[in-house]
Amino acid sequence: MFFYLSKRIAIPNNVKLKCISWNKDQGFIACGGEDGLLKVLKLETQTDDAKLRGLAAPNNLSMNQNLEGHSGSVQVVTWNEQYQKLTTSDQNGLIIVWMFYKGSWYEEMINNRNKSVVRSMSWTADGQKICIVYEDGAVIVGSVDGNRIWGKDLKGVQLWHVAWSADSKVLLFGMANGEIHIYDSQGNFIMKMKLNCLVNVTGAISIAGIQWYHGTEGYVEPDCPCLAICFDNGRCQIMRHENDQNPVLIDTNMCVVSIQWNHTGSVLAVAGCQRAAAQEGDANLVQFYTPFGESLGTLKVSGKQISALSWEGGGLKIALAVDYFIYFANIRPDYKWGYCSNTIVYAYTRPDRPEYCVIFWDTKNNEKYIKYVKSLISITTCGDFCILATKADENHPQEENEMETFGATYVLVLCNSIGTPLDPKYIDIVPLFVTMTKTHVIAASKEAFYTWQYRVAKKLTALEINQMMRSRKEGRERIYHVDDTPSGSVDGVLDYSKAIQGTRDPICAITASDKTLIVGRESGIIQRYSLPNVGLIKKYSLKCRANQLSLNCNSSRLAIIDNSGVLTFFDLDVRVTDSTGQQVTGELLKLERKDVWDMKWAKDNPDLFAMMEKTRMYVFRNLDPEEPIQTSGYICNFEDLEIKSVLLDEILKNPEHPNKDYIVNFEIRSLRDSRALIEKVGIEDASQFIEDNPHPRLWRLLAEAALQKLDLSTAEQAFVHCKDYQGIKFVKRLGNLQSESMKQAEVAAYFGRFEEAERMYLDMDRRDLAIGLRLKLGDWFRVLQLLKTGSGDADDSLLEQAHNAVGDYFADRQKWLNAVQYYVQGRNQERLAECYYMLEDYEGLESLASSLPENHKLLPEIAQMFVRVGMCEQAVTAFLKCNQPKAAVDTCVHLNQWNKAVELAKNHSMKEIGPLLARYAAHLLEKNKILDAIELYRKANYFYDAAKLMFKIADEEAKKRTKPLRVKKLYVLSALLIEQYHEQMKSAQRGKAKGKSSEATSALAGLLEEEVLSTTSRFTDNAWRGAEAYHFFILAQRQLYEGYVDTALKTALHLRDYEDIIPAVEIYSLLALCACASRAFGTCSKAFIKLESLESLSAEQKQQYEDLALEIFTKHTPKDNRKSELDSLLEGGEGKLPTCVATGSPITEYQFWMCGVCKHCVLAQEISNYSFCPLCHSAVG
Repeated sequence: MFFYLSKRIAIPNNVKLKCISWNKDQGFIACGGEDGLLKVLKLETQTDDAKLRGLAAPNNLSMNQNLEGHSGSVQVVTWNEQYQKLTTSDQNGLIIVWMFYKGSWYEEMINNRNKSVVRSMSWTADGQKICIVYEDGAVIVGSVDGNRIWGKDLKGVQLWHVAWSADSKVLLFGMANGEIHIYDSQGNFIMKMKLNCLVNVTGAISIAGIQWYHGTEGYVEPDCPCLAICFDNGRCQIMRHENDQNPVLIDTNMCVVSIQWNHTGSVLAVAGCQRAAAQEGDANLVQFYTPFGESLGTLKVSGKQISALSWEGGGLKIALAVDYFIYFANIRPDYKWGYCSNTIVYAYTRPDRPEYCVIFWDTKNNEKYIKYVKSLISITTCGDFCILATKADENHPQEENEMETFGATYVLVLCNSIGTPLDPKYIDIVPLFVTMTKTHVIAASKEAFYTWQYRVAKKLTALEINQMMRSRKEGRERIYHVDDTPSGSVDGVLDYSKAIQGTRDPICAITASDKTLIVGRESGIIQRYSLPNVGLIKKYSLKCRANQLSLNCNSSRLAIIDNSGVLTFFDLDVRVTDSTGQQVTGELLKLERKDVWDMKWAKDNPDLFAMMEKTRMYVFRNLDPEEPIQTSGYICNFEDLEIKSVLLDEILKNPEHPNKDYIVNFEIRSLRDSRALIEKVGIEDASQFIEDNPHPRLWRLLAEAALQKLDLSTAEQAFVHCKDYQGIKFVKRLGNLQSESMKQAEVAAYFGRFEEAERMYLDMDRRDLAIGLRLKLGDWFRVLQLLKTGSGDADDSLLEQAHNAVGDYFADRQKWLNAVQYYVQGRNQERLAECYYMLEDYEGLESLASSLPENHKLLPEIAQMFVRVGMCEQAVTAFLKCNQPKAAVDTCVHLNQWNKAVELAKNHSMKEIGPLLARYAAHLLEKNKILDAIELYRKANYFYDAAKLMFKIADEEAKKRTKPLRVKKLYVLSALLIEQYHEQMKSAQRGKAKGKSSEATSALAGLLEEEVLSTTSRFTDNAWRGAEAYHFFILAQRQLYEGYVDTALKTALHLRDYEDIIPAVEIYSLLALCACASRAFGTCSKAFIKLESLESLSAEQKQQYEDLALEIFTKHTPKDNRKSELDSLLEGGEGKLPTCVATGSPITEYQFWMCGVCKHCVLAQEISNYSFCPLCHSAVG
């Protein structure tokens, strides 16, 4: 940070000033002095020149008003910025509140206690309340409209100072004896503050100032010290909050009278005078500190006694009240900023965020990229890259591969010019000073410096890259202690233990070029190292402590700006004889400039540099200055005889909206002169002048001027001088053109005056050249216009290309409707499909698909588009059109159109229909549509699976005790499906065994194969059991009801074989009933015994059966009266006889009818009554 005195205003009649306060918002300066002096001044900058902004602009007093009302000397002036009020008080205790009305200040309120004198007044951060303290211990807190909120008399103390906390909840009272007491906002005492800075201080002391920064512009870093307390003996402490146990301690070594924070809380200014000033003149000092107690420098002020200071609202000026003068000093802050490849990078704090807001502002395209960075230390730029040095975030551990630097406390983040982090490096030394070359980053703490080769200058072969990757850890990062003397041959190591050792002579500045690294130390020694392998070459001794170092483009000269802003130059390589007659290398040059705060060497000339001195920029060539330019910008770049400078002060007033006006380009004199010569005198003289002062930029200027005048030989010569190969080729091409107007048109196009060139081509009737020009520029709209306006037929392919390009233009901007019109004309079906899809115009997409020929490469894409929106039919059509039936089937499956899928699979006889069906069936079963699933399997000839499902349904229905007839039907259906399955297997086997052997063997093979399959389920063996069971169950009941009791009993007896299908209770109840009816009481009693022994019955049901049995068998003995027939039935004889399904009787004759479908038998005499099989209801053939 640099500062220098810039202006002085004298108070009339030599009235001594006591206090001064600068309104941060409106810029008014109030100063109070003896004999009731109270003035309000305002400095305004009047300028229309865009380049003259900020500090460089001339400023005059736009307001100078005396406020009458005080009689004694005015001791306190305080602004309330929010409500534009000024509160003042004099030695008689009179308080006046002034308000601003129509351009002047008027009294608004007056208050006088007449008891004591006001020592201090303080407004809260929001301007709502004021606290006034009197010397006798009285405290009054009032509101902005003049009402008293509370008052209090503190007994036995003398009050001198008061300060509010940022949230207005805490009040600090400073006592005359140097104590500070903490009160709450209602005036209740909390505690005494611990003053660490007064340890082993003896004698009387008083408080010089209590300043609490309210965080209005954000904090430099989270938890930043903001409460400064300073004593007249020079001791100072800066605390994070009122109870901070370890504050930052400073000893300023002077008698302090006043302190104040700047607007962002980043600089504390402390004003006072040297303790033992030998001569009166230079006794007054203002010292500047960071919130962490680091000194930023000292400003000396002439005069007898400094009495007060106050910062301007933007922190760029400071006002000092000295005797009867107001001195103004300009401040050049150390902004965190840099310039890389047309991008200005700058950082600022915001009140709403703890981090720094870093903005990457691309000045060429006027685009901003914002990045939030915690605890930013500095920004360094070079070429296209930028390094952000920050404190490491404790919460985020580093990457695993950085294990050896685990616990690293700082990070260097390499970013590109839009703020994308490319490579973070964790280091253990504080990067107080960071410099950057095209290949290296060097960061230094006070004791050591770290080098990191972040990229490699030359193009590498694969082998070398391989070695680089291997040696990346060892070779690319190193660390050196400032007292070591590295030879450059040994590979340095990344050994942080070096960084811990202290040094007597710390580093104070560093700089580097591609081949040299310069390290400046506080004693004035400059150490020069070689790069890229760091070796100490030489030490030079200077008389000053460097603040900023800078090497010129060939590393022959070093510019040094010291702490007090003196610029000197040192020639590194010149050999001179010193006073003792010895040959030494390096010499301090004669040139010396004061009050310099920025300088930049030209990138392309080792003798050119620009520097900022106060508010003037000087350009030096060979140490001779050109006439200065008024500006207060920071220099970004100096090359091609042009200086680019940025008005950072202006940008940071509104950092979120940087304005291109704040970047100023200055041309240096030789460029201005050459331009004037070319314009005013002529090319010959100009070329003579440029030969005497050669520079590529000047040759280019000449070449362009010669081209304009079609002086081709001069142009060619100039292009050769500035090594512009394209330029030389262009001149050669011009030489081959015959017509003059053609040459002019080409030149116009070369300089980017395309409208003019096109007009010339059209005037020459060369529409083709005009179109060619627009094609090169990619201006397709104009190409279309030119093609359409032409009289002749336009080239069709070019027209299509133009239409498509315009379509692309609209499509890129998502204006699909406009794009469609052009794509239709350009017949660009692919982009058309995309546009229709984006517009959700599916009819258009469908018609497009139907217009395409078969197997067109776009059809699958269109089909996919239909799939994505669930339009199955259209998708299938498209897939089939491009001959992809499998994709069509997959689509149907994907969109649950199973019928369609099966149909397609069948039509195209596809193999993988099995798994497909399984998936569909699973899908149907999930939805509990079992019958649909059976239907699906049946249609697809998967009888076995269909039967399995059918049995499942039948079993479930049977369990539900539905109508027996319905259950029988279900069982019959299942059995029929199984029969179809057997049939299918046999025919398949027949197909396999054709020509092998007899039909019997093939049928057998078929059965064996079935056997293998059917082990999973028993129902294939006797598929008809279920049907039989329910058939006989129904038959028995029908016969019973019709009165054929004997046959009913025979039928009922059959049911005993089917206990697994019909519940035993039903079977035996029916049997008991039939037996009872046909008076076969023996059978009946067996049935009752069976019923009573059933486990599934409850005790009371069993009891009921027992009671019933008792009732029956007390009347009738349990014996069958007709034995013979029943016996044969009961015993079952040798092998079971077939049963007639019509009557339920066993068939004993050899003549009977057998059903061809279910293979069940009927008595021969009975079948004549039936035209359908009683069991399976297939026609009797």
